[in-house]
Amino acid sequence: MSATKKVIKILFIGDIVGRPGRRAVEHFIPIIKEEESIDFIFANGENIAAGVGMTLDKYQEGRAIGIDYFTSGNHIWHKEEFIPFLDRDDINVLRPINYPATAPGKGYARIPVGKKHILLVNAIGRVFMKDEVEDPFVALDNLINHYSNDIPIIDFHAEATSEKIALGFYLDGKATALFGTHTHVQTADDRLLPNGTAYVTDVGMCGPINSVLGIKKEIIIEKFLTQLPKSHKVASGESIFNAILVEINTESGRAQSLKRISRVYRPS
Repeated sequence: MSATKKVIKILFIGDIVGRPGRRAVEHFIPIIKEEESIDFIFANGENIAAGVGMTLDKYQEGRAIGIDYFTSGNHIWHKEEFIPFLDRDDINVLRPINYPATAPGKGYARIPVGKKHILLVNAIGRVFMKDEVEDPFVALDNLINHYSNDIPIIDFHAEATSEKIALGFYLDGKATALFGTHTHVQTADDRLLPNGTAYVTDVGMCGPINSVLGIKKEIIIEKFLTQLPKSHKVASGESIFNAILVEINTESGRAQSLKRISRVYRPS
């Protein structure tokens, strides 16, 4: 974007789950781009390949349909063949910034918007999460302070609602937007916080509706009944498309508005 537009629109798409999620995204991106004149599209892609992890072909498929950058979470490590690609400058995928510095990949990207930059950041929570990571509050605060003239857009991949809300208030007025991911269920608390940060606890998912978070319901029900491990398989059928649209004033770096998007894709 050679000249800085005064107002830009960013579409952030929730966790894409397997083929049903990819088909829903492929269907709705051109429609919403035309309706809303979208400038940038970001998406959480940690479940894009068969419901867990990412592969190069699925990454390329997402880029081809218009996704500018992918964020991720704890599942980004599940496809070992993709991990080396995380270090490549030509691969637009983030892993959470608060993993150890020795972990492959990068936790943020600076995306030019005329004379300014979007600071797209990925972080992961610690409450009810298995991986031992650094404090996301401190990691994000330090990065935002370092790039103080940028427009920070954060994907906070976390389990606990309380941790997401607390981080939202902690960064209120510092981050332009903070969007929660990971739980795959879109929350109805999208709003501008008192100091202007655009916030939602969870963007939701793009994946099969009649499922348990995108996985075949029969598998998860049996797992609860027997307490035995089961291999997860992505469900099929109609899919939900969950995203959030934020409008940002590039001069002030502040969000002007945000709204949830939830649509149903019915395969023909």
